[in-house]
Amino acid sequence: MIADMFDLDAELRRLESKIESLTVVCERLRGENQVLKSTLDEWMRERAQLSDKTEMAKSRVEAMISRLKSMGHES
Repeated sequence: MIADMFDLDAELRRLESKIESLTVVCERLRGENQVLKSTLDEWMRERAQLSDKTEMAKSRVEAMISRLKSMGHES
């Protein structure tokens, strides 16, 4: 009976240790996840800015082509 209590106590300590380890891993993963979310948000903002710049450049090039075509028709 005493041996059973020691076994139970030892098993509870092992489980407690595993839970503490899992808690540490969980906190680390939570932190990494937050960093990844922040990085993703930053990349999405950068992508949107680059897309806007690309659209502006495209519009300017199309306007220049239009002007060049009209200049060609004038001569």
